[in-house]
Amino acid sequence: QVQLVESGGALAQPGGSLRLSCAASGSIFRINAMGWYRQAPEKQRELVAIITNGGSTNYASSVKGRFTISRDNAKNTVYLQMNSLKPEDTAVYYCHAQGRSGTYFTNRNFDVWGRGTQVTVSS
Repeated sequence: QVQLVESGGALAQPGGSLRLSCAASGSIFRINAMGWYRQAPEKQRELVAIITNGGSTNYASSVKGRFTISRDNAKNTVYLQMNSLKPEDTAVYYCHAQGRSGTYFTNRNFDVWGRGTQVTVSS
């Protein structure tokens, strides 16, 4: 079993910054990719940013230049630095990870989500 725990969600003012963290734990053999998604009220969940084990990144066009995703492979942790926040960034932010769990000799795919952390941008 692999679990994800997010932290860092809060109330921020427009133009402000927040940093989200997501730590993976459990029987992890390898994490291939970790990412952040968000879901605003009455909207579908959307990709915010994703980072691969090799460090390649991809961002939603709405956050490019404002958000930065990074990861600490040794800690199985991914971060999302959010700058120049806008009211439209208000949403529940979910962490996602996919990879292989188990041992070197016996492992299988995993694809897991965190419970989410609320980000509210308002004056």
